[in-house]
Amino acid sequence: MLGKPALPIRLGVNIDHVATLRQARGEFDPDPLFAAHLARLAGADQIVLHVREDRRHANESDLRRLRETSSLPLNLEMALSPEMELMAISHRPERVTLVPEKRQERTTEGGLVLDESFLGRLRPFVARCRDAGIRVSLFMDPDPEMVARAEGTGVDQVEIHTGPYARAFGGAGEGGALQDLVRTAEVLHRMGLLVAAGHGLTVHNLPAVLALPHLSEVNIGHSIVARAVLLGMPEAVGEVRRLLLPSWQGERP
Repeated sequence: MLGKPALPIRLGVNIDHVATLRQARGEFDPDPLFAAHLARLAGADQIVLHVREDRRHANESDLRRLRETSSLPLNLEMALSPEMELMAISHRPERVTLVPEKRQERTTEGGLVLDESFLGRLRPFVARCRDAGIRVSLFMDPDPEMVARAEGTGVDQVEIHTGPYARAFGGAGEGGALQDLVRTAEVLHRMGLLVAAGHGLTVHNLPAVLALPHLSEVNIGHSIVARAVLLGMPEAVGEVRRLLLPSWQGERP
């Protein structure tokens, strides 16, 4: 059931689509680093950056500059590969979130599948990240049976893929999609893992997600950047921050 969430709920602002806009012309503006600075001033708790293997938007230069100048914690989204592991260990973000990648997808389309092959690579990766002071999170679909496989891997958090809920929002399937999120959050909590949520979240569909049990973090990118084009980054981040304010005051959203 929905209830009072874990308090407070942190806001991660994903700046990938600032880089997408930059890459549309192959120029230097808009600069994701400046977007991160504005997000911090507007109340973001962390910056999220997805450096894909094909470098289609954000790149290692963005990552390096963020590590050199940003005072906010950095959550680096990446695929589980030797190349990306080397990048993570080199730059040492506070957190790495592993995501699946497909060459032809426009954005991350689903969560990780924790089969035996993946788990065999995951456990030593987590151990190496732990030695480097990096926490590891997994981006996973709202599937209680699948997320249960994360137990014992050494990760400390799972970010639940809220895309299915976002697509169902306002329709007949919204209630069922929301209950999938609740059941998944409960399983993660029983396993002792932190519960984060992200993908497809907007100021319209976010309030119900903020009432998920044990939620500690939401990560939002595209909708904030899209709103920022019209309203400016401070207001786009600020309107989400205001939705989270009750959790910082010890109240249910």
